[in-house]
Amino acid sequence: MKKILTVLGLAAFSFGYSQGGTFILNNYSQYDYEGYIIANNIAGGCYPYITSANPELVKVPANSHMGNGNELRYDNYRDQFNSSPYPMASWNINTSSTSSVTRPWNHPSLMQGGVFSLNTRWATIKFAMFYPGTHINAPDQFGTSVTIAANSCYNAPDYYSTPSGSNSAEIFTITNGTIVYTYAQLY
Repeated sequence: MKKILTVLGLAAFSFGYSQGGTFILNNYSQYDYEGYIIANNIAGGCYPYITSANPELVKVPANSHMGNGNELRYDNYRDQFNSSPYPMASWNINTSSTSSVTRPWNHPSLMQGGVFSLNTRWATIKFAMFYPGTHINAPDQFGTSVTIAANSCYNAPDYYSTPSGSNSAEIFTITNGTIVYTYAQLY
């Protein structure tokens, strides 16, 4: 009986921890976002570590947010392909510091309940900001990495402000039941 309860407890924990949460990037700034979206195992060991692969750098135009319906929204690795205005065709998956593979969005290991979705959470963005429609850097060093506060696998703050204070970025989570919503906001 103890074994059954232990297995059920671990299964419940894994389900609650799973990547099944939604990632939302709101770009309220006047600059285009270009960067990586990173998920990893923050419960221990840091792997698997998953990053955007195709396109490698996600591009979200200036003034794209939930208020106007143009936010980047990934409900999970798989379903985002058909529902997001910024679909990810494939993901780069690192299972260790020496093992990496690229998987298409519809690979079974990326589906809800798949091995990678069960063991990762949206955690980090690494980005640069540009004047709209160009590759001219936004002023005031507006580009960096931010990671959720609970992520010891990536050395970055959860909030960043440009030297002048004119622009900023933050990342945080909100939990509703067993679903974790991760928000990245650019101002």
